[in-house]
Amino acid sequence: MTKLTADVQANADLFFTESKETHVVYGLCNEEGDWLSVDSSEFEESEVMPFWSTEADAKFHCVEEWAEFQPAQLPLDVFVQDWMITLSEEGVLVGLNWNQELEGAEMEPQEVAKQYL
Repeated sequence: MTKLTADVQANADLFFTESKETHVVYGLCNEEGDWLSVDSSEFEESEVMPFWSTEADAKFHCVEEWAEFQPAQLPLDVFVQDWMITLSEEGVLVGLNWNQELEGAEMEPQEVAKQYL
């Protein structure tokens, strides 16, 4: 059962709390090794890569147009130290704990990384 709600900020806060406890995050990756990124719903001409703090919440989204994807675990240190730098350089936003309606925070990678300092 998901803890995610319609409260986007609470879901983002939960992302940081849970990932700090478990030291992992989950993105969606297909068999070719391509990670899911989609057009931002908040910012024109921006891409966002969604991540979740639990595998179950990530797996929930592996249906319909995302059926080819599976949850992929990233160690928190790799997520913060490597991925946030790369996503920032590529101008890709970070989606945090999107709920069942695909609603969620979209943050700049450097802002995400600051939450772990």
